[in-house]
Amino acid sequence: MPVISTPQEFNTDDLYVDLEAISGHRLFLKCEGFNFAGSIKLKAATAMVEAAERDGLLTPGSILVESSSGNLGVALSMIAASKGYRFVCVTDSRCNLATRLLLEALGCEIHVVTEPSPTGGLLGARIDHVRALCASDDRYVWLNQYANPNNHKAHYRTTAPAIARAFPDLDVLFVGAGTTGTLMGCARFFRTWHRPVRIVAIDAEGSATFGEEPSRRMIPGLGTSIRPPLLDTSYVDEVIHVNEAETIRTCHQLARHGFIFGGSTGTVVNGAAQWLARQEKQVTAVAIAPDLGERYLETVYQTDWVRNFYGEDVLQARTAAAAAAA
Repeated sequence: MPVISTPQEFNTDDLYVDLEAISGHRLFLKCEGFNFAGSIKLKAATAMVEAAERDGLLTPGSILVESSSGNLGVALSMIAASKGYRFVCVTDSRCNLATRLLLEALGCEIHVVTEPSPTGGLLGARIDHVRALCASDDRYVWLNQYANPNNHKAHYRTTAPAIARAFPDLDVLFVGAGTTGTLMGCARFFRTWHRPVRIVAIDAEGSATFGEEPSRRMIPGLGTSIRPPLLDTSYVDEVIHVNEAETIRTCHQLARHGFIFGGSTGTVVNGAAQWLARQEKQVTAVAIAPDLGERYLETVYQTDWVRNFYGEDVLQARTAAAAAAA
């Protein structure tokens, strides 16, 4: 029986969903949403905070500050509350209402950026705001998830070894690309593993991470308007970009089978299914699901929101698919 004294001590790291009956492909989905922060970001947040404390950067009088579209902000809010730090989360207008309410419940101070930077979009504007805060008061400590090596080291030490233990015959791993911490940690681990593993990065259309022209993205989680400093493309074998309409269709497909996952998971599963459909032989494949879907009920799973941003076609395609499945 687990007994914990702080919320970050608990995390379920060995739960997988077999998606073959849903996707039509042999694909195992590693579920990372079963902890008190509700996402895989708990691992990176814990590692970055503990490293800052060891290095003397984070002291009892410090104020944590971070740019986040949601999940890392929640994880840091939880840890800050547990450890007694003040925390300021700088987010933007795409942050889900449920996430904002959760941040507030955890005692976080939220700064919402609404105007994009001329060169870096909303992410660039968020980072500019963080830098301005740090310049105004030396009590602010910015962990900088986009460049902090403890972000990818957390997954090198935890996420990747857990997958390796569960799937010793792994052939391909699908990882969503946001800050690229999960991607880089897993890719670095499997580069020196006992057998070759193909690393396929899944990104959202409109993301600048892999050199594409940035454009509007409404679903938080994956994708960036600025290439993350953590990214080293030499560790990535392939990149697949997924349209947000396909993300929504995939989320609803999973929901029709009882699995409510977040938008990032819909993107990763869709990209994985695209890749697997092109293969001539069966492979052992794992995809990583960063979070669950409760925080997306007012966006990805809300009919009016979907219709307003993506038109009737997405809903019609979903209805047709549901009828065909029935």
